[in-house]
Amino acid sequence: MSEIFVKGILGKYFLESVQSSSQGMLILYVVLACVLPAAVGYLLGSVNSAVLISRVFYRDDIRLHGSKNAGMTNMMRTYGIAAAIGTLIGDMLKTVLSVLLGALLLAEMGMYIGGLFSVLGHVFPLYFRFKGGKGVACAAAMVLCTEPLLFVVLMLLFVGIVALSRYISLGSVMCIMVYPLFLNRMYPVLHKTGGVPFVPTVVSFVLMVVVLLMHRENIRRLSRKEESKFEFKKSKKAEETVCGPDPEDGTDDMSQNGQNERISRNKRK
Repeated sequence: MSEIFVKGILGKYFLESVQSSSQGMLILYVVLACVLPAAVGYLLGSVNSAVLISRVFYRDDIRLHGSKNAGMTNMMRTYGIAAAIGTLIGDMLKTVLSVLLGALLLAEMGMYIGGLFSVLGHVFPLYFRFKGGKGVACAAAMVLCTEPLLFVVLMLLFVGIVALSRYISLGSVMCIMVYPLFLNRMYPVLHKTGGVPFVPTVVSFVLMVVVLLMHRENIRRLSRKEESKFEFKKSKKAEETVCGPDPEDGTDDMSQNGQNERISRNKRK
């Protein structure tokens, strides 16, 4: 049983049984073994919590509001803190499940593959026309499962940046940029190895590229000082978009009065 946790089910019962095969067949088997955790991760990652919560509880689609992003921050600004917390929990849980199933199948390599493809599924969800979120919460869940101490370090950095700047996007971008570097420095110390294995190295860089690409508009707005700052409440603009203008603020009446005045002037002419 202990070997399953070290090598995974595929590593113990599948790959060991084909070691006597030809080199070409062995490579084929290894590729197939990697595809299974990837497929599981992608299919689980495609279950987008923000889209589901907005549809089930608000009869709406979060991708029509605010930044058009199906993620926690846009849910906070559009529907409030309860919707944002539900989105965060759902996104992290699906990635945790992807990583655990990956570990069961192919040990550490399966953890990284399953986690990465869960993020890809979140960003490009199969069930929602490949239009999802930006992958930050899913990436955080993957780091939490694979390297808990590194997660703590990155989370402290994230909280510090957001507390000082109030830009969640800035904290996300900075953390994902330093993730490959921190992994390269901390992995050999934590695992008492001479370096970082190939799969975690590749996954860390691919993850960084994906998240940065999904934040390219945020980076542009940050450079122009146009990015919205984080607040623990719904934005008024988003609330009006979802619920309509507040009748008590007189906006509709003012608009109607203005229209009536224009009609009267046209008649007098």
